[in-house]
Amino acid sequence: MKSLIIAFAMYSKIPMPRVDWEKRALSWALCWFPLIGVVIGAVLYGWMALAELLRIGPALFGAVALLLPIALSGAIHLDGFCDTCDALSSHQSRERKLEILKDSHTGAFAIICCGLYLLVFFALWCEVEAAGSAALVLALGPALSRSLSGLFAVTLPNARGTGLLATFTEPMDTAKARGVLVIWVVVCAAGLLWISPVAGGAALLGAGLACLYYRVMSFRQFGGVTGDLAGFFLQTCELAMVLAVVIVQKVVAVV
Repeated sequence: MKSLIIAFAMYSKIPMPRVDWEKRALSWALCWFPLIGVVIGAVLYGWMALAELLRIGPALFGAVALLLPIALSGAIHLDGFCDTCDALSSHQSRERKLEILKDSHTGAFAIICCGLYLLVFFALWCEVEAAGSAALVLALGPALSRSLSGLFAVTLPNARGTGLLATFTEPMDTAKARGVLVIWVVVCAAGLLWISPVAGGAALLGAGLACLYYRVMSFRQFGGVTGDLAGFFLQTCELAMVLAVVIVQKVVAVV
């Protein structure tokens, strides 16, 4: 239970009781990370159902759908996205990019990229048909993105060997944690395909492309992963999944 509480206290704004961050509890905390996505997805699904029931317009629907996951996560992953954009836009050496990731100041490129990201994601939420099986697919997205992010964290080397991500991964039994997170990924992927082979398959394709980009970019630019890079991946993965669902819905409508 301590590891569950630590995971929610760290990666969400959901109120949790205070517990000691002891080594044994930390060693399992990341395995609960996908469960936060399940909770966020449930809230998101509730909003999609309510919007459908009340016939809420696309602008209000898109704005709330965009903001709910950010608000429930405390924007911790969006912060990592911004820091990563600053580092990538610097075109500096690998060591300098890692220093930029640690810098608490926000650069111009972080603000620009964040604004563009929110604008594009908002537009996608306005375009998606979030009803029926598609709504369930979209609601399962946050769980899959966190399952993949956690799996990468315990599989790929840490670029710095220190930092917040290392705090969670160093005490782990890596093999067991990897096994648990693989199960999360498989269950989420199977759930998406079971709910809707078309929309679910599109979401999986979007997530897969985000994984490929993250794997290549993190090694080429940073030599591994960090907590900020994990946040960057989570945000891009969720955008890619919604984008893929929108595209397949438009194609099916035309055909």
